[in-house]
Amino acid sequence: MSFTRYGRLYYLDPGGHSPKVGDKVLVPTDSGPEVAECVWAPQWVSEEIDGLPVCAGPAGDEHLDRDETNRRRRAEARSVSKRLIKRHELPMKIVGVDYLDADNVYTVYFSAPHRVDFRALVRDLARNLRARVELRQIGPRDEARLQGGIGPCGRDLCCATFLKDFEPVSVRMAKDQDLPVNPLRIAGACGRLMCCLKYEHPLYQEFRASAPRTGAAVDTPEGSGTVVGHNVPSDSVIVRLNDGGRRCACSRASVCSPRRQHDERYGAERSDEE
Repeated sequence: MSFTRYGRLYYLDPGGHSPKVGDKVLVPTDSGPEVAECVWAPQWVSEEIDGLPVCAGPAGDEHLDRDETNRRRRAEARSVSKRLIKRHELPMKIVGVDYLDADNVYTVYFSAPHRVDFRALVRDLARNLRARVELRQIGPRDEARLQGGIGPCGRDLCCATFLKDFEPVSVRMAKDQDLPVNPLRIAGACGRLMCCLKYEHPLYQEFRASAPRTGAAVDTPEGSGTVVGHNVPSDSVIVRLNDGGRRCACSRASVCSPRRQHDERYGAERSDEE
């Protein structure tokens, strides 16, 4: 489910309902049922998944009217906020607005290079919107999550779709993956290190723990040679053969000493039995 077009995805227990892609359904939240769009039809899964909110049924006309009214109120609050920020000459940028009609409360999310004294702004916003207003300053990653966008890979931002928590990402992860330590190459839309550097890092750690290092002498099915490179996604190493200098790609298992010893020992026993 998604509350906004191309927004973050949430999983929902369909319960006794069978919504189709594009249907509007009610999702239980802390502030009451909210309208969301089904972007993935219900399907059976083998493992037990607990803790998912249960679909409260299809959205009726009254729910759709309420949702549209709240959208207009959020758009109005964004416009008023921008106008008043300009009037107060504050170094702030509006990122998103939430509105709870049950409590008549607006939450305005903004980014700024440093702490901002917005007390006078809050008073003006509350008077213009005739509601209680809360301002919350957020960082670059949360700003990218709320605004959304397209990443360097050409897909929607992970943080704006499925990524729930920001895990620590370091330059060491980029080095371990043989990526150029260039901010323009390894930074995401938020200007910080790309979260996807974390995805494949355990695979690179596992590979380097058992694969021969660059420059090591190894024996391959095609002859002896020297390791000149690694290809972690394909689980192979690049070897320059001593005979002619030709390069070949060999699986990690075929050049690792423990695997060779295992094959030589048990392969010989198997031959004797035959």
